Amino acid sequence: MAAISDIRRELSEMSSSEWPAFIERYVTDQRAGVQKLVEKCRKQMEKAAEEDARLEHMLVYEKKYYKDYDYICGIDEAGRGPLAGPVVAGAVILPKGLKIPYLNDSKQLSAKRREELFDIIMDKALAVGVGTASPERIDEINILQATYEAMRQAVTELKVKPQILLNDAVLIPGLDLPQEKIIKGDARSLSIAAASVIAKVTRDRMMVAYDEIFPEYGFAKHKGYGAKAHIEKIQSIGPCPIHRRSFITHFI
Repeated sequence: MAAISDIRRELSEMSSSEWPAFIERYVTDQRAGVQKLVEKCRKQMEKAAEEDARLEHMLVYEKKYYKDYDYICGIDEAGRGPLAGPVVAGAVILPKGLKIPYLNDSKQLSAKRREELFDIIMDKALAVGVGTASPERIDEINILQATYEAMRQAVTELKVKPQILLNDAVLIPGLDLPQEKIIKGDARSLSIAAASVIAKVTRDRMMVAYDEIFPEYGFAKHKGYGAKAHIEKIQSIGPCPIHRRSFITHFI
């Protein structure tokens, strides 16, 4: 009879496909410790099934186009609201049917989870593109037009030409491609969710780098958004070169 410690190790090291066999193997073992491990395995299976169902639901928009298109691209942005830094757009083409566990709207994820998913997306995606618009460009043409510009750049950076775009809440002018505008798309489409993670992580990393150049503003912490401490710092020492002048006129 296997020791409970060995059974615990067995469970921790096995893949999800092995869980049913684990339960069948130990369900008749009357030891309380073993039954706790069996129950733990059951809960893991239930949680995995729920996550799979969520991911399946987030492929609804992609599946509409599977018959006609091989390269479906999700597009999203990060950084439309901050007082400082660029706006960044992500464009991602995922393989058909790919489910990346825990992928969701980047705003619903922890920073650690976003970083983990960023690496997975970069590894598994057919193509990833990133576009940016600087604070100066935002001031020059306004944030909406700058966002469109970053999105168009992200599309041109793709190594695989997309056949249709799934966009988070916008239709992008100046692109000769079919597009679908999906409200709250980053929480309803896996392709858009992937793009939101790419955009968010890329921008956050840029703001951490800016924090080393302008440490007094705390960019690594608030990423340029209008936190109270950030606004107070702008008022006390003035803006730095990456502040959006059109966004801070009522603070200075």
